[in-house]
Amino acid sequence: MAPRRPAELYRAPFPLYTVRLHPRRPLAITAGGGGAAKTGIRNGVHFLRLEQIGGQLSASLLHCHDTETRATMTMALAGDVIAAGQDNSCHILRFSLQEPEGPGTAGKDGGGAQGVRRRRGPGGAAPGPTQGRAHEVRVESLQRVRTDFSPDALQKAVRFSADGALLATGGADGFLRLWEFPSMKKTLEFRAHDGEIEDIALGPDNKQVVTAGRDFQCCVWQQDQLVTGLRWHENLPGIPDKAYRYQACRFGAVEGSAGALRLYTVQVPHKRERRPPPCYLTKWDGKSFLPLLTRPCGSEVVSCLSISDSGTFLGLGTVTGSVAIHIAFSLQRLYYVKEAHGIVVTDVAFVPESRPGRELLGGHEAALLSVAVDSRCKVHLLPTRRSLPVWLLLLLCAGLIVATILLLQLAFPGFL
Repeated sequence: MAPRRPAELYRAPFPLYTVRLHPRRPLAITAGGGGAAKTGIRNGVHFLRLEQIGGQLSASLLHCHDTETRATMTMALAGDVIAAGQDNSCHILRFSLQEPEGPGTAGKDGGGAQGVRRRRGPGGAAPGPTQGRAHEVRVESLQRVRTDFSPDALQKAVRFSADGALLATGGADGFLRLWEFPSMKKTLEFRAHDGEIEDIALGPDNKQVVTAGRDFQCCVWQQDQLVTGLRWHENLPGIPDKAYRYQACRFGAVEGSAGALRLYTVQVPHKRERRPPPCYLTKWDGKSFLPLLTRPCGSEVVSCLSISDSGTFLGLGTVTGSVAIHIAFSLQRLYYVKEAHGIVVTDVAFVPESRPGRELLGGHEAALLSVAVDSRCKVHLLPTRRSLPVWLLLLLCAGLIVATILLLQLAFPGFL
């Protein structure tokens, strides 16, 4: 049975480019905007409270943080700190949730959006602002550093390390820059690619960094030394070296195997063709960086990748607006909605698997949020896969053994 159309969780007054979920709070942060062009489209970071209402996941707007003439294109989250990629710079923001002073209190930052909750339910209908004693969000700008120096400067990737002590940025100039956090002291800077950096993945021990570039390369670095260049198609004959480029890279855990690590990459065709060739997903050993499995993931060009906390699921968005969820073990597709958005999906993110996150799932196995240039944030729910309990499997095995013995006894009297 085909999955139901995804519910519209939130609709912003500007194009959305990125979304992140707080690991310990029922909070989603999404951002975007119209940039510096004088079109009347604002730029901002929106904070959404997530909650279960009537068995459905709903979102309430808590706060709008105005980013003036800068649209946030990329974003990383470490606790209550946001690293927002805006134009050629990375802006560091700290937010805090506070109890409101009174019902209906309106904040000054964001045009009076604080204290006013605009709830959007699963059907996409917004009945209008409702006054509620929701937490107020206070946003503080800590500092700004320039992260790209190309003529058409744009920060395209930003990533916090697992311990929050390191920040990695990459952009149109092809340079990888590492920053100590929170001092934002630059510790490393070198040209990683001849062209734009599309994505960055930081290893859990902060020793290795993986970068995906538009120069057909995906590289593993230790400091500024190249450890290895990935070759996803070396066991796939008939694919030329420059027919595909790397679009995304992410490290992920291995479910049920503590300490194990996998790297996942997405390869997309370099050129558009009348009959588009498939995109590919590749799973790599996270230590040896040898390819373990490669599978096609459809002919729609993949635009973004996310991995669930446990490493069980991969979420994909495409340039044609479709969204898919794959299982990491076999890379097979479990969920797919064609053109869930009307235009390119710019980011996807799984609901965290922490206790607050599990409370939001409402009996589903996983939930994926997607945002797009169509200004919409949608939620994709993966139903819990049915499985037989262990005791029932053991009982069935015992029954089969007994039945086999009885049949043998009937066929060969004196067998026992």
